[in-house]
Amino acid sequence: MAINPISLNVGAVSEASHSAVTPYKAQKTFSNFLKDAINQVNDAQIQSDNLTKKMALGENVELHDVMIASQKASITLQATMEVRNKVVEAYQEIMRMQV
Repeated sequence: MAINPISLNVGAVSEASHSAVTPYKAQKTFSNFLKDAINQVNDAQIQSDNLTKKMALGENVELHDVMIASQKASITLQATMEVRNKVVEAYQEIMRMQV
C-alpha cells in the first residue's frame, strides 16, 4: 500500500509565473490546489471506510492494511484541520489590522 503525498500542481504554478499573474489566475490556481487536496483527503477516508466494511463483513482483507488505511485517513484529516486552523487564524489577523 503506497502512501502518496499531497502534491502541488507544479505545471500550473510555473505556467502562471511566466505570464502576468492576475488575481483571477491566482485564485483559480489556489482553488484547484485546494480542491485537489480536499479530494485526496476524502479519497483516503473512503478507502479506509471500504476496507473497514470489508473487514467487518469477513472478506479477505489483511488487518494491517485496514489499520494503515485508517491511520492514513486520520493523519490526513488532522493535517487538513491544522492547515484550516492556520488559514482562519491568518485571516483573522489580517482582519484585525488597521488600514
